[in-house]
Amino acid sequence: MELYHLSAEYFVRKLNNDDINIIYNVCMGNTLFYRFHPPLATKESIMEDMQALPPDKGYDDKFYIGFFKSDKLVALMDFIRDYPEEKVIFIGFFMVDQEYHGKGVGTRIIDECCFYWKSIGYQRVRLGIDKGNPQSSAFWRKNNFVKTSENRSNKAYDYVLMERAL
Repeated sequence: MELYHLSAEYFVRKLNNDDINIIYNVCMGNTLFYRFHPPLATKESIMEDMQALPPDKGYDDKFYIGFFKSDKLVALMDFIRDYPEEKVIFIGFFMVDQEYHGKGVGTRIIDECCFYWKSIGYQRVRLGIDKGNPQSSAFWRKNNFVKTSENRSNKAYDYVLMERAL
C-alpha cells in the first residue's frame, strides 16, 4: 500500500513513538470523543494503540498514520487491511485536529482514502463508533457509512458497526 496515494492535499506517513506528543495534542483537543470513550488518552495508551492488533493480523496489515500540512498533524488514522475479511479495510481510529473541525477536512480525507482503497481492489470500509456519540454518528453517516446489523461490546464499550461500500 502506497500511503502517499491516500491524500493529494496532505503528506501521509506512518506515525511512530517519536510522534507521541503531537498525537497526544490532537487527542486532547477532542474532548467530546472522550466523553463517550473514556478515559482520556495518555501517552502510554497511545503507544499501546499503535501496537494493538486484532486476532490473526500482523504489523504488515496495520497502518497508524498521520495526515500533515507542512509540519502540522491535521488528522490521524489507524486502519487494518483485509479485516475482518479479505477486501475490507477496518478503520480502528480516525481523529481530526480540533482546529480543522467543521471545515470539511475529515470528509475530504475519508473520500480520498476510499477512492484509493477502491482503486487497489478493496470493496468495503468498516468501523465501529461508540454507541450514543452524536458527533461520530453524524460524521460517518455524512460520509456514506451505514449501520450494519452487527453491534459489538467489550468490557467498557458498546460499539455500533458501520460500513461503506466502495
